[in-house]
Amino acid sequence: MVKYLSAEWMALFKELAAEFPETPGATARLQYVITGAPDGDVRYYHVIDNGHTVEHALGDDPETEVTLTSSYDDKMKVDKGELDANAAFMQGRVKVTGNIAKVMALLPLTNKPEYKSILAKVREQTEF
Repeated sequence: MVKYLSAEWMALFKELAAEFPETPGATARLQYVITGAPDGDVRYYHVIDNGHTVEHALGDDPETEVTLTSSYDDKMKVDKGELDANAAFMQGRVKVTGNIAKVMALLPLTNKPEYKSILAKVREQTEF
């Protein structure tokens, strides 16, 4: 088991994401800002190239194209599968700044059964 939002969690996600199928056009540099975590705010980034995770690590990406900000509780609910990410966005629980078209380009990837299967594997190995 790995601790949620830890460096080990980032590495686990990247390792399992290697199984993602290629998805042409699903390319983005995402910065996440998670506020109110038990040990303080968490910043991490996710670089995706045609559906493949290139980077997934703690810290800031100087070349980020879009930033997604949410509370720790809401992000945890999304990652546990208790809150749909699209619903969280529509309800204003995830704030998006920057190139929102990059997020939209990822929808074909996030709707794939393979993607949902990878997220389930990450959940199974995560200590929330």
